[in-house]
Amino acid sequence: MALGAMLLAACAIFFINLTASGYANEFYSAAAQAGSVSWKAFLWGSLDSGNAITVDKPPAALWLMALSVRIFGLNSFTILLPEALMGVATTYLLYATVRRYWGNWAGIVSCFIFMLTPVAALMFRCNNPDALLVLLMTGATHALLRSLEYVNHPSGNRKRTWWMVLAGALIGFGFLTKQLQVLLVLPGFALAFLLTSPTGMVRRILDSLAAIISMIVAAGWWVLLTVVVPAGDRPYIGGSQRNSFLELTFGYNGFGRLTGSEEGSVIPGHGHEGCGMPAGGVRRGGKWGQTGLNRLFSGEFGTQISWLAPLAFAGIVISLLVIGRAVRTDVRRASVIAFGGWLTVTWLVFSFMAGIFHQYYTVALAPALAVLVAIGAFSLWIARDKLWARIVTPILIAFTTFWDFSLAGRS
Repeated sequence: MALGAMLLAACAIFFINLTASGYANEFYSAAAQAGSVSWKAFLWGSLDSGNAITVDKPPAALWLMALSVRIFGLNSFTILLPEALMGVATTYLLYATVRRYWGNWAGIVSCFIFMLTPVAALMFRCNNPDALLVLLMTGATHALLRSLEYVNHPSGNRKRTWWMVLAGALIGFGFLTKQLQVLLVLPGFALAFLLTSPTGMVRRILDSLAAIISMIVAAGWWVLLTVVVPAGDRPYIGGSQRNSFLELTFGYNGFGRLTGSEEGSVIPGHGHEGCGMPAGGVRRGGKWGQTGLNRLFSGEFGTQISWLAPLAFAGIVISLLVIGRAVRTDVRRASVIAFGGWLTVTWLVFSFMAGIFHQYYTVALAPALAVLVAIGAFSLWIARDKLWARIVTPILIAFTTFWDFSLAGRS
């Protein structure tokens, strides 16, 4: 019954009044329309059906929208239908992942936190690539943790390898969704797998290499097409200066986001508007907001993602304390490391990147944040008879209440 209520709530949040934003980000809606009438535009992610130029991202997110438009016709609902469906799918996938290791109620709570996080409630009703990116990162995390469930036995090792291959393929398609951003989950993945896999170190490395090869194949076929197909037979790679997807990946959409170099931006200092968010975000201290550890707690960034962020970071420490001296292969510990690495690395990169940075990027933090809050709370419940838990719990509640009261005052 709780699962049914949770899925009904997800459908309500992501589907009711779905067309309120019209065509949402019209930049990507135009590309979806082009892909629905031209298979060449579909393949390349062209902005127009004449295939003059692509959007400034790989095409994976556009493929789903273009197929929807090709099947059901062009309107706001068909453009946004895949995004809402991905919101429900991500919610259920979070539940399925957390439930396996922390119990049913931890899974239910994590899903409600996820879907009620403002930026998540918005971005699965919008046609930016972030919805598919989040779904693929969540799926990759699920596959990683499933790979760690099998004992060190030939049949178990084969299953583990295939789950790792699936995790790598999902990350590869994540690259075809939003390029290098998907790689921010990999440090946590690598640490979790290398520390907790039940096999010897050689087998752990081989399984990791299998995942890496799968990731390269899943992303590399399309990247290879941009290199081997003559420039005259494909559209210009949007956002690049020399008609090169590799340049786009490591320049404007890669290290340029970290360093602040905006060569290739449609309008320097601005971005594509739509989905109910202003284009540039907070402007204090620079075009894209003040950098630093407090960045995501301040301005409009804070009201999108940081309501329960203190609890999430505390949840990493609390859950590891509760797991304590459990065996090295405890998958609960692996889940904390994987989601904790996802949250920490992405939070730090977002906090200090000097280039283009919109508030809606923070949706990439929502699944990890929701899971860590839920398992942190569940861990406190497990340890409720211990003195430290009785001291920490009211402190966290009081601090979170004060912080959320401060955030509410900004609206």
